[in-house]
Amino acid sequence: MSKKQKFEKVDHPDHYQAKGMEAIDVIEAYNLNFSLGSALKYILRAGKKPGESSTEDLNKAIWYLQREVERHKES
Repeated sequence: MSKKQKFEKVDHPDHYQAKGMEAIDVIEAYNLNFSLGSALKYILRAGKKPGESSTEDLNKAIWYLQREVERHKES
């Protein structure tokens, strides 16, 4: 993608798709809650979203996973 081309940010963006699947479809198929769905989303898009590093996305995923672990400790 050239710098002049804009990437889709809302309707089926490339950084959430692979091999005919979209992150949201997997999240919904497994009925994941917000934290787990967000973690999965960040893992699947790591290194694919223009302007964001893999490390940033993976750190976001870790944050959501830690939040989910804490939620399970409390219950």
